Amino acid sequence: MALRRYVIAASCSIVLLLGVPFQDTRAQEVPGCGDLENSYGPFDYRDPLVRSQKLRVVEDFHFTRDVQSLQRGASGSVITDLDYTLRAFPNHSRALAVMSKYALQGGGFLDTISSAECYFLRAVAFAPDDAAVHLLYGNYLYKRKKLKEAREQYEAAVRLDPQSPEISYNAGLYFLEVGEIERARELAKIAYDQDYPLPGLKNRLAAAEAAASGKKK
Repeated sequence: MALRRYVIAASCSIVLLLGVPFQDTRAQEVPGCGDLENSYGPFDYRDPLVRSQKLRVVEDFHFTRDVQSLQRGASGSVITDLDYTLRAFPNHSRALAVMSKYALQGGGFLDTISSAECYFLRAVAFAPDDAAVHLLYGNYLYKRKKLKEAREQYEAAVRLDPQSPEISYNAGLYFLEVGEIERARELAKIAYDQDYPLPGLKNRLAAAEAAASGKKK
């Protein structure tokens, strides 16, 4: 499935405006996946003020180009730097996308957080209203052939941001895969009405409709 950079803008919180430390009060424990409380963060990746003041130190020293390309770690191994990034910014959409790729390629994990699913569950717990997180998690589960679980994430992403062409495109591919052509058609319309550039959903939808039409004859 196609994946482009997907970031949802968010307004600065009252806490930040008052000058209180950036530590997010939503930190909590995710069963089986550790505590979200962190020495640096956790911070909301969508918050522009936090991004401007807290993100650079993470990306310059941990989420480097080499880490993003899975070539080598910056401060240790690739997973060590991805782990640091996603502890500081649990809903860092680009880091989650790289984590997904890393896991799908068979990369190993740390003892503290032992799976890609845990990083996604932590992101969902931290920012349940972040449509990008649900989309990325859905894409990961889809590629893992966990279709039932993927559906829950795509439904959540669509519910949170029903007019997003990126979400509509990816969710449309999923619903087409599971045979829900009408739902896929509705999502394709939303995506292509906004000039979504990738033709994959459109082409696969046309093929599926042609096949269905042929069966009816």
